[in-house]
Amino acid sequence: MSATPAVDALDRRLGTPGDEHPAYLPSALTALDRQEAFPADACRVLDDFGLAAHYVPATAGGRLRDHTELLQLLRTVARRDLTVAVGHGKTFLGAASVWVGGTPEQARRTGASITAGSVASWGLTERGHGSDLLAGEVSAVRDAGGWRLNGEKWLINNATRGDLVCVLARTSPDGGPRGFSLFLVDKRQLPEGAHTCLPKVPTHGIRGADISGITFHNARLTDDTLVGEVGAGVEIVLKALQITRTVCAALSLGAGDTAVRIAVDYARHRSLYGRTLAELPRVRRILGEISAAQLLAEATGLVASRSIHALPGEMSVISAITKALVPDLAQHIIDRTAELLGVRGFLSEQYADGTFAKLERDHRVVAIFDGNTAVNRNALIDQFPLLATRYRRARTQPAATTATTVVTAATATTAATAVTAATAVTAATALGRDLGDFSPRHLSLISSDGCSLVQSLPEAAARITAEADAGRLPRETAVLAELIRAEADALHEELAAQRRTPRDVPAESFALAERYELCYAAAACLRLWLDNPWPAGRAGEMPAAARNGLWLQACLRLVLTRLGHRLDEAGATAYDRLADHALDVSGATSLTTLLPGPASRSTS
Repeated sequence: MSATPAVDALDRRLGTPGDEHPAYLPSALTALDRQEAFPADACRVLDDFGLAAHYVPATAGGRLRDHTELLQLLRTVARRDLTVAVGHGKTFLGAASVWVGGTPEQARRTGASITAGSVASWGLTERGHGSDLLAGEVSAVRDAGGWRLNGEKWLINNATRGDLVCVLARTSPDGGPRGFSLFLVDKRQLPEGAHTCLPKVPTHGIRGADISGITFHNARLTDDTLVGEVGAGVEIVLKALQITRTVCAALSLGAGDTAVRIAVDYARHRSLYGRTLAELPRVRRILGEISAAQLLAEATGLVASRSIHALPGEMSVISAITKALVPDLAQHIIDRTAELLGVRGFLSEQYADGTFAKLERDHRVVAIFDGNTAVNRNALIDQFPLLATRYRRARTQPAATTATTVVTAATATTAATAVTAATAVTAATALGRDLGDFSPRHLSLISSDGCSLVQSLPEAAARITAEADAGRLPRETAVLAELIRAEADALHEELAAQRRTPRDVPAESFALAERYELCYAAAACLRLWLDNPWPAGRAGEMPAAARNGLWLQACLRLVLTRLGHRLDEAGATAYDRLADHALDVSGATSLTTLLPGPASRSTS
C-alpha cells in the first residue's frame, strides 16, 4: 500500500515546508495560536478539498471506505498543524456514533448534511464528571411525540461552532449502563432560547480550537433524533470510541512527523565545535532513535486502522492499545527533539516561527482526547484474563493437522477458528490487500478472541529466525525477535496471575498494560515485514529504510529497550544507519515512513 491518490492530492494542496499554501504558513498559524483564534482559513482549504466527505462512510453517501486512508489524510493535516486537524477532524468523531448505531436513513441524512458543510460535535463529558460517562446529569425525558433535553455538556470540541451535536443523555433516572441514550441534535432546528453556547475555555495547547460547552434548556427533540435504541447510548459510544481512538493516532503520527523533520533540519544546519550537529555521534544516535520511535508508532497505527475492517471484534483491545501507545511514542519524540533544540524549543517567535513550541503544547492535549492514557490502559486491564487465556491457547494448539491426525469436532472447530484468525491478521498486516467494508455490527465491548496479532507473535518470531537463517535478515534481528517472544510469554503468565476488582486496580497492572502495548507494536512490525515482500524489481517504490529491514531491527531494539532490556552497544548502530536515512531525505514532508510514495522519496 502506498499513499492513496486522495492523500497525495491533499499533501500537494497543503504544500511542502518552505512552499506551503498561504493558509498553512507556519507564521500565520502560530500568529492565530497567539491570538487564540480559530484557523478558519486553513479549515476552509480542507472544506474546498472535500475532506469532510472522507468522514462519511460510502454507504451513507461519502468517500470513507478505508479507515487507513482517513488516518493518513488526518495525519497529513496534523503534520502541518494540530489545531486545524483537531478542529476539522472533530466532525468525524461527532458523527461516529451515527455510523455505528444509527439507522441507514439516519446515516444518509447525517452524511448528506456533513458533506454539504455541517460541522459535528460529540457531547459526552460534563463539568465535574470527567471520563465517568455513567455520572452524566444531562437528561432527556419523554414528551408527547419526542423528548425534552436539559443540562450542560462542557469541554466539548466544536460545541459552539458545531451545527450537529451528538449528545449522550440520561433517559432513566436511575442511570446505569442501560440508562443513557444518544440524540443527534441539530442546533439550527432548535427554537430560540432552547440552548446556550458557553464561552470558549482557554487551553494550554490547541489554543485556537473551539473548546467550549453547551447548555440545553428544555429543548424539544423529535423521535428521529434518537440514535439507536433507548438505553443503548453508552454501548454505542463505547463502540464508536473504538474507531475514533484508533483514528486519533493520526494526530500523534502527524506531530511525530513534524518533530522528526525539525530535529533533522536543526541537526543539518546547526554548527558546534566546527561541525554540524549531524556529524556528532550522540546527535545522530538521537535522530535514529526518534526515527525508530516514529516508525514503531506508524506500524501500530497502520495495523490498528486496518484492523477496524479485518478484526472489528477485537477493536476494544486494539483501540485501547493504539490510543495509549501512539501518543506516548510521539511525546517521547517531541521530548527528545526538545533536548536537541535547547532553549530554541521554547521560543514562540524567534525559531522556526514558533512551530516547535506550538507543537509541544498542542500534542500534550492529544493524549486526553477520547479517553486519556489511564482510561485506555484500564480498558485493557479489564481484558487481561481473556488476553492471557487466548494467548495460552494459541501457544498450545497445533499449527495444522496432518492427513494421519484424528480430527474430532472440537479440534476441527479450533483449527477452523485458528485459520480464520490467521487470515484476518494477514488482512490487517498485508498492506497491498484490499480490505472489505467496515461492519459496525461486528464491534464488541469485549474481545472474546483476545488479540490475534499478539497471539501470532511467537510464530512470527520463528519465521524471522528462518529469514535470518536464509541470509535475508541480519542475525541480530532474529535475536531481538526471540527476546520479544520470550517477553510476551512471560508477560501473559503475569496477566493470568493478576487479581483485581472494578474498584481496586493494582498499580502494577498499568505497567503490565504498557508492556502489552509494546508487544502489540512489536508484533505489528514483525508481521508488516513478513507480510509485505516487495519484489526486488520494485525496490525503488519503497523507502530505503524498508528495503533492507533496517527499520525492523531498529524498532525491535526500541521495544526491548522500553521493556527494560539493556542491550549491547554494537546493535545500536541500527539507530545510526536509520539517522543516515533521515538525513539523506530531502524535500519531504515526512522523512520516516513505511509507506512508499512522494512523502518518502529518498535522494539516495
